[in-house]
Amino acid sequence: MALPLTAAHRRSIIIAFTTVLIVCYFMAIGHEDNYTSFKTLSTQWSITKEPAVVLDVKQTNETPSELTSLSKSKPSPSFGNVIPQVSSSSPRRANATLVMLARNSDLNGVISSVEQLEARFNRKFNYPWVFLNDEPFSTDFKRRVSVLTDADVSFGLVPREHWVQPEWIDEGRAQEGRNKLVRQGVIYGGSVSYRNMCRFNSGFFFRHELLTPYKWYWRVEPDVRYYCGLDYDPFLFLEDRDKVYGFTIAMPEWEPTIPSLWSTVKDFIAEHPQYVSPDNSMDFLSDNAGDSYNMCHFWSNFEIANMDFWRGEAYTKFFEYLENTGGFYYERWGDAPVHSIAAALFTRKDQIHFFKDIGYKHAEFAHCPQGKQWREGHCSCDPNDNFDFAQNSCLRHFMRLHD
Repeated sequence: MALPLTAAHRRSIIIAFTTVLIVCYFMAIGHEDNYTSFKTLSTQWSITKEPAVVLDVKQTNETPSELTSLSKSKPSPSFGNVIPQVSSSSPRRANATLVMLARNSDLNGVISSVEQLEARFNRKFNYPWVFLNDEPFSTDFKRRVSVLTDADVSFGLVPREHWVQPEWIDEGRAQEGRNKLVRQGVIYGGSVSYRNMCRFNSGFFFRHELLTPYKWYWRVEPDVRYYCGLDYDPFLFLEDRDKVYGFTIAMPEWEPTIPSLWSTVKDFIAEHPQYVSPDNSMDFLSDNAGDSYNMCHFWSNFEIANMDFWRGEAYTKFFEYLENTGGFYYERWGDAPVHSIAAALFTRKDQIHFFKDIGYKHAEFAHCPQGKQWREGHCSCDPNDNFDFAQNSCLRHFMRLHD
């Protein structure tokens, strides 16, 4: 026999039923909101995610203007960075590219360098890559490199006239110069291809049809190390401060490779004094006000710089003057001293920047950030493995410009 419900029992049942209805209502709303939010995010991702564009430039029929159109579609103290507050999601970008000169045989080293720079920097900023070669890149090379980045990737062939030894060079004299350096044990002393590369990097790379749309470049080499995370844009850092050239390592050149370079530079200056900046960096290059060259240069396998400087009148005249002497082949003039001398003489000293927060290593020479910058950059390098103030480092010559 059922017991009669009291008033208290009825109130309890009503309260319980009402509570269940309220809980079910809010659960339904929450589920709908979550679904809506997820759907919105999915839609946004499908809109913003774009496939990388791979542009292959060989000996094609495309005109430079057509290539330019394709490339453009995605387009303080001088040492010790004051890190700007630049958001990686900011729409503002420099007109810049990452550039590498490489061969098919360099593939493993290329992959290593690209992987590191993408992880440390470019995955946030998505700057395009340009790869150049004096021979056509293989299909395998292009496939394996393109997959490493979401950025646009272009592959180009260096024009023959920008690469090979000019016909007017006296080959007998050039061979004599190569033999001399071989006897002296100078690295690449007997190599013509190395001289081709130095000449190309000195006077022609910035004229390549894949690079003419761009203003800024970051030179990358195969088989190098990038040790630290970079959360700001170095291109905009330089651009916003009216700087022209950035480096990480400074060292002396091998004197036997450039015996007549400085006398040629002095002759050029005497004939064209108007190109020399009044506030230049001669004290980086010389310990006696320009009478002799101390061999110091910025190691150009890492450089972030403004190609409009190389394309300008001063550097164009300078390179042509050097080219006409044949020194790239009769001796072994490197692009590092050529770039460094020009940047030091034709710009203001505050327009050259030491990126001390970018950890970098090429061969056995390394720059490892120190102290706070090492910690904040989450750098994987050993702070003691640092060439900055080694006995043969030229960084102290750069630092004294600002004493």
